[in-house]
Amino acid sequence: MESKLRKLGFEGIGNLKTPPPSYSIMNVVKFLKENINEDDHRLAISLGVGDPSGFKCFRTTNIAEDAIVGAVRSAKFNSYAPTGGILSARRAIAEYLSNDLPYQLSPEDVYVTLGCKHAMEMIVKVLARPEANILLPRPGFRIYETYANSHHLELRHFDLLPRKGWEVDLDAVEAIADENTIAMVIINPGNPCGSVYSYEHLSKIAETARKLGILVVADEVYGHIVFGSKPFVPMGVFGSTVPVITLGSISKRWMVPGWRLGWLVTSDPTGLLQKCGIADSIKSALNPAPFSPTFIQAAVPEILEKTTEEFFSKTINILRAASAFCYDILKEIPCITCPQRAEGAMFVLLETETNSFHMI
Repeated sequence: MESKLRKLGFEGIGNLKTPPPSYSIMNVVKFLKENINEDDHRLAISLGVGDPSGFKCFRTTNIAEDAIVGAVRSAKFNSYAPTGGILSARRAIAEYLSNDLPYQLSPEDVYVTLGCKHAMEMIVKVLARPEANILLPRPGFRIYETYANSHHLELRHFDLLPRKGWEVDLDAVEAIADENTIAMVIINPGNPCGSVYSYEHLSKIAETARKLGILVVADEVYGHIVFGSKPFVPMGVFGSTVPVITLGSISKRWMVPGWRLGWLVTSDPTGLLQKCGIADSIKSALNPAPFSPTFIQAAVPEILEKTTEEFFSKTINILRAASAFCYDILKEIPCITCPQRAEGAMFVLLETETNSFHMI
């Protein structure tokens, strides 16, 4: 007797409709590329992904390359890394960041992550709890929304002010915060705005967060990549005013996003995050998580300590010239307005008059 086969649970998956692109910038760029008219032979230039390594003018320093080679050839770093990263990497990152702070970070303040996106997801995971909400900038880096949604953390948006250098609308922050608000995110230097916040504005952000009883998550993946009139000031400078979680990586400043070496740092000289259990929660969140390759971590001390200012200056000079050229060219296009010339990071944000696009 022939038995009837049960229907396979995964049948029909290949026939499912392709979903629209997510809010990930890479997915949107991919979607646009796939829908370019093949009969139109004009050159299409992708302006959507912050991967400097794809351009010949941006190559990392020989010091970084030699450090990686040395770590691999030593045969000492082929094992799994401990949760939070190897001590030498954490110590080097603490020293590197402390150079810009009025206090000294320790290796215990530093957690090595698999790139900065991993650090973003980990802090969202740590902060998520029933009924809690987090405040995100608009415009901002949309991956935060993806992580907040996946961890069931309510998100609320505050606007950035284009005519004021994309500063945070602090009145809006106070208006949308409530007793369940746990943190606000700032991105400085700004992605996608190309903004750089002044010491005075960051101080006001810190005071506002302290008043609301929330911590600040400072996304500084583009830290020190500034080429305007304002210097880069890390949010951690105000760690005595409000607890700060600093996120960063070697991806942008060293032009190596594929190396996947980031960090999550508790910039909190008062020790409040330790007392509240946030530090322990970070360790717990990282325990089952993937880690940055051990040999990459082993190269970090040499990369951070020995890279020359000449290397950094070359990058800044290229970006400064590109920013000026882009701003001047954009002024000649009637349907596009650039609220301000980019002063940092690798992006500039535009305002468009879509009614004029019918002629294009």
